[in-house]
Amino acid sequence: MTSLAEQQAALVRALVAGEPAPDGFDPHALELASRALLRKRAQEVARRYPLLRAGCGDRFQDLFCAWATNRPKTSTYDDARGFAAHLEASGVRPLLRTRLPWRLFRMRRGS
Repeated sequence: MTSLAEQQAALVRALVAGEPAPDGFDPHALELASRALLRKRAQEVARRYPLLRAGCGDRFQDLFCAWATNRPKTSTYDDARGFAAHLEASGVRPLLRTRLPWRLFRMRRGS
């Protein structure tokens, strides 16, 4: 028999790390909840780093959610920085002509 802590950890991994649903949980419901959590993370990044969001235009949420899938969140700052690095490495250029969204690379923590 698994402990409550082990069951909770399995549930969290299913929600944020793409692992299969633990026994006793509806996989479809967990998938919906997982997608909702990804959208919430995208909104947090967009709110805190509006230039990054603006640089992606209407594609921001889709691009961010695709990148964040199976990447557990550590912080909004790390999400923004990792996502910006991913965009640059994959050749996705921002819609803006400015390089401001890419200043995330030089930002200090807590800025």
